Amino acid sequence: MLKIGDKKLINAWAFYDWANSVYSLVISTAVFPIYYSSMTESFQNLEGDIIFLGTHWDPTTLYDYTLAVSFLIVAFLSPILSGIADYKGNKLGFLKGFCLLGSLSVMSLFFFSGESTLWVAIVFTILASIGFWGSIVFYNAYLPEVAHPEDQDRVSAKGFINGYIGSIILLLINLSMILYPEIFGFDTSIDESILQNGSEIEIEEAMKKAKGIASLEAMKISFIMVGLWWFGFAQIAYRRLPNHKKKSSSKESIIWKGFDELKKVLIELKSQPSLKTFLISFFLFSVGVQTIILMAGIFGSKELELETTSLILAILLVQFVAIAGAAIFSRISKKYGNFTALKTTIVIWGLVCFIAFLLDKQQENIDMYYYGLAGVIGLVLGAIQSLSRSTYSKMLPDTEDHATYFSFYDVTEKVAIVIGMFTFGLLNAITESMQYSVLCLAVFFLASFIVLSFVRGTKYVK
Repeated sequence: MLKIGDKKLINAWAFYDWANSVYSLVISTAVFPIYYSSMTESFQNLEGDIIFLGTHWDPTTLYDYTLAVSFLIVAFLSPILSGIADYKGNKLGFLKGFCLLGSLSVMSLFFFSGESTLWVAIVFTILASIGFWGSIVFYNAYLPEVAHPEDQDRVSAKGFINGYIGSIILLLINLSMILYPEIFGFDTSIDESILQNGSEIEIEEAMKKAKGIASLEAMKISFIMVGLWWFGFAQIAYRRLPNHKKKSSSKESIIWKGFDELKKVLIELKSQPSLKTFLISFFLFSVGVQTIILMAGIFGSKELELETTSLILAILLVQFVAIAGAAIFSRISKKYGNFTALKTTIVIWGLVCFIAFLLDKQQENIDMYYYGLAGVIGLVLGAIQSLSRSTYSKMLPDTEDHATYFSFYDVTEKVAIVIGMFTFGLLNAITESMQYSVLCLAVFFLASFIVLSFVRGTKYVK
């Protein structure tokens, strides 16, 4: 077994980010939200609603609530499962199980092709989200076991950087397929009678429609590719990550033992006021960060009416800048401390909310403003995710219950996402504008900054 701090162990751990980040980029952020918007537009009624389970829904609000349900399920399950994992010592088994669920569910999104299969989009969006976020609980819990405290900022950043690079590579392939479907063998031909008898305008419209249909087929293939990429590359990480032996051979219900582990950690948290306060701050800024990440594509598509190409290019820009952002803020935290670096990112995220509120689809060169906003988001996206994970890890007491402790971290994030998505969806339904939904998120960043100011430093965190 490789020892903590071993380069091979760190690389293996970071490589799971390479494997799973294609879900968060291609499915959560880039391609699937755009595909979902395109498909639901085809069967909206005159009021712009779609029908699901006999109820009229705004498509964006239904998508918001779908993701919120998945996060509620993860928030409920992960503390129990992580408690079991700490008791039985099988984090790797849970990591593999959630990865398998997520990758198969992503591939199942291929079968969403219209109103009759809307249930496929809803059900497998929920299951894919559970698979991804459930696996992250156990993946994050490995951080204290692969890197020493003084190295965890750097190692955490390494994971996110790997993830950004891997997801960019696959998204570029998917983007090529979507923009140039004919090159990849997708049918873009039009009816021969239109070619012979149609006007130039009719022929142009027919060609545009045919290419649009082919692009949608390319998007569906990208869902298959994401699932295979995620599951396939995860096998590399599995080979080196430790799979500790069971702590006990007791035949008592492991569910109750999982609750025992939870109870023990809850008691320990009472004597960790700084850790509790940090979790409150983390909750508040996660409401804003995760909601913006999940809704950026739909905001650009619906609110600003940007073309698919512009949306995906903006999302790619976020990923490229995020690589540099994670590295830059890792160095800032090393020089000035984790809290100073985190506060800086929180201030910038608050500015993002105000900038997005000011954007209007009638503005000239709105796509360029959107690219600028994407660049700012990229600068602090990887930074805040990486720093929050490593800061929490370094603040943990001396314990072996890493999975259970990190389940509280992940549950905090999931509940924050639920609050964020419901708030975003509710305000959108009331105001019929996502701009006010985005502006509301600035309040959470302000509150997070204030709470973080009361967190006391520790031996490894300043």
